[in-house]
Amino acid sequence: MSTRASAARYAKALFDVALTESTPEQAEKELTAFSDLMHAHADLRLALSSPAVPAARKQAVVAHILDRLQPSSPVRKLLLLLAERDRLDLLPELVSVFHERVMEHLKIVQAEVTTASPLTPDRVAQLQQRLGASIGRTVTLTATVDPALIGGMVTRIGSTVYDGSVATQLAALQQRLRDSQ
Repeated sequence: MSTRASAARYAKALFDVALTESTPEQAEKELTAFSDLMHAHADLRLALSSPAVPAARKQAVVAHILDRLQPSSPVRKLLLLLAERDRLDLLPELVSVFHERVMEHLKIVQAEVTTASPLTPDRVAQLQQRLGASIGRTVTLTATVDPALIGGMVTRIGSTVYDGSVATQLAALQQRLRDSQ
């Protein structure tokens, strides 16, 4: 089974339990805090991922860290289970999958807008509002600049791309002219 599939199973289980025992948002914060701690401390990361360290020792280290972090019961149980099964290597992928589940639960979607020139904060907020109204969800927007677009914008929401750039329109016009010869 792939790493993503395994992480998805653990994320689903945590999400289901977090819905009843706490909140998914809180569980995500706690899971992310533990993951960030591991990422920030290379020695800790190496010890918890090393096959030379017995799972029982890893579980004891994780338990000690969790005593200080004081996460909710579902997150604590999951992290101890991962340590017991020597699956802490799944943590980065698990955090990613869990974040996706929380965003889906909150009906929040990530959109990326690329324009030829920088957008003002007011224009970004306006785009965010219009996109949210058109898809019926809350939109978080990331704006980037690509001068090669010449004008217009390219919007990506999930796997859907709306390309209203001048560069694409010119390329399409050029192709139509070639085809008509």
